[in-house]
Amino acid sequence: MTMTQTMPVTVAIARRADPARSHEMIAWMRAGSALAEGFPGFLGVGWVQSAPGSPEWHMLYRFADDETLRRWEESPQRTWWLTSAQGIVEHTRVERRTGIEGWFDAPVDHVVETLAAEPAVPPAPPRWKQAVTIWLAFFPLSLTATLLTARFIPDVPLAARTLLMTLCLTPLMTYLVLPRITRALHWWLHGQPAPWRAARR
Repeated sequence: MTMTQTMPVTVAIARRADPARSHEMIAWMRAGSALAEGFPGFLGVGWVQSAPGSPEWHMLYRFADDETLRRWEESPQRTWWLTSAQGIVEHTRVERRTGIEGWFDAPVDHVVETLAAEPAVPPAPPRWKQAVTIWLAFFPLSLTATLLTARFIPDVPLAARTLLMTLCLTPLMTYLVLPRITRALHWWLHGQPAPWRAARR
C-alpha cells in the first residue's frame, strides 16, 4: 500500500468545449496550471486539442503521489477553478495511471500548448514490451539474490529465503532498477529511433 501511494500519479481528463471559445478554453487551462504549480508534489501538466477546430480537449497532470494529488483535487482553489468554467467546459472522461502503467508513462515536466492532432496522453507501450522490460530488470536481480542467499544462508528454509528475497527485491525494482531501465529504453518502448541513430542525423 505504501509503495503505491508514493508512486507518481498521472491523471488524464477529456473535456469538450465550443470550438468558437478556444481562446477562453486555453486561458482557463492556463489558470488551472498556474494554480496546480503552487501545490507540493506537482510534477507537470499538458494539454492538447484533438484537431484544429475540434471540440475535444485532453488535459494531463501529474503529482508525486496519491496524497499530494488528493490535496490538489480537494483544494478550494481547484473547486473555484472548475466552477469558473461551468457552461463552457464539459468533462467527459477521467483516467488515472499508477503502478505498472505509471512506470511506462512519458515524463511530463512542462506545459504543452499545441493544436497538433496527437493525443495529449501518450499511449502506454504494448504489453509485451512492458513484460520484456520488467523481465530485463528482474532477471539479474533475482539471479543475484538467489546466488547470494544460496551461498550465505543455505540452511534457511526455502520459504524464509523467498520471503527475504522478495522483501529486498520489491523496493529495489520499484524505486531503483525499473525507473532507470524504463528511462534507458524509453525510445524502444514508445517506438522512437534509437538515440545513437538520432545522434548521427
